[in-house]
Amino acid sequence: MKYQLFTMQSTWWKFLLPSVLTACSTAVIHTPVESTANAEVSKVQVERMTRTYEVGPSAQFKTPNDVPWSLLQAGDTVLIHWRAEPYKNKWVVCAEGTEKSPITIRGVPGPKGELPVIDAQNARTSTNCNYWGENRSVIKIGGARTPKGLGSKWVVIENLDVRGGRPPYTYISGEGKEAKYARNAAAIWVEHCDHLIMRNCTLHDCGNGFVVSSNDKLASTDVLVEKCHIYDNGNVGSGYEHNVYSEGQGIVFQCNWFGPLRRGSPGNNLKDRSSGCVIRYNWFEGGDKLLDLVDAEDSKIIRADPHYLQTFVYGNILIKRGAVHAQVVHYGGDGEKASGYRKGTLYFYNNTIVSKKPDATQLFWLSTNDETCDARNNIFFTEGAGKSLSLMRYGKGILQLSHNYFKPGYHKVAEAPNAIVQDDKTSILGASPDFVDEAGMDFHLNPGSACAGAATKLAPA
Repeated sequence: MKYQLFTMQSTWWKFLLPSVLTACSTAVIHTPVESTANAEVSKVQVERMTRTYEVGPSAQFKTPNDVPWSLLQAGDTVLIHWRAEPYKNKWVVCAEGTEKSPITIRGVPGPKGELPVIDAQNARTSTNCNYWGENRSVIKIGGARTPKGLGSKWVVIENLDVRGGRPPYTYISGEGKEAKYARNAAAIWVEHCDHLIMRNCTLHDCGNGFVVSSNDKLASTDVLVEKCHIYDNGNVGSGYEHNVYSEGQGIVFQCNWFGPLRRGSPGNNLKDRSSGCVIRYNWFEGGDKLLDLVDAEDSKIIRADPHYLQTFVYGNILIKRGAVHAQVVHYGGDGEKASGYRKGTLYFYNNTIVSKKPDATQLFWLSTNDETCDARNNIFFTEGAGKSLSLMRYGKGILQLSHNYFKPGYHKVAEAPNAIVQDDKTSILGASPDFVDEAGMDFHLNPGSACAGAATKLAPA
């Protein structure tokens, strides 16, 4: 079997493999089946178990705030129909579904595929729920006084355009008072949830796009983010807000488009502190560091998870533009206690990295010598001269190289005298990897490219 370096083009999401489409298909809500013992259960009771709440101009509920959020149960579905005017609402989902009967919040697109818009500017908090942290989110998952609970389970949220949760914007609280959003407000904030799917959502113009939280007592688990557009988040002059900021136990990002942050924001595109993190088949463009994969600073549960030692990044397009820092990927930690750093292996396979940065670019920053990066089958291309690219800068760590592409003249290390580069001398050197259309950002390889069919096998499972 021949192996080929993985490349995509700007319309990558239209050409997903059938297996990916199957994995990303819309969840089906299953109606519980009545047993003989429950044959006398009334039809009304059965329907209540799987109620659908319709929201829209001609529906029973005119806005999301009219939905009785505190009454959601396993199998319930909230359908939010598109309308020309954005919904100026905000709310919490604090309820428990099941694997077969999740709680689903689904936008119903308009006639041209427009997603329903949830706009946080001057939005009003629903009075059908009561929760803390109103200033930190447009939509919150888990953690409420009404309904009372610390978290949610088995929740699906899809087909929504969520925007406008950041300073200087304001909202009307559940108490009817005007309040300001926090700088770290998110379009969607998962305070705690076990088994969450976020699919085909657009998150933008917020402090953070998507946030997943965990702590020493509760860790959010099994989070899937797929087919979303996340961009234009962050705050001017602040490096503490990002397109994604996640800390969970088991999280997968697949088939998403991560665009540039808000102009003037030095935040990262994806900052993650999770165990069992998988980042695959995404397009990343912009941000200070495209991937900032650091320590679980808030959760000893995550630090104790054996999967904390493995992070997988494969099949992605990563485009580096002008930024404060030169690094593309940071792996290890950024907290005060290095004992809590990842101290494992970053498996970095079949990615295409394109640097449009006018000056120096550094591919990897590994925090300590306990961090290793296994880099195989990648295209590392810079529009500048080969000497503008360094493999590592700052920190320490072990970088293992096999079957990658580089421009001639690149540097192995820069200002990282303790870093170790283990190169098996199988890299391809050339002026260009021979993209189909570099200017048009079509990073497929031409049939005659030296990189085509030149990849090697991956590490054994």
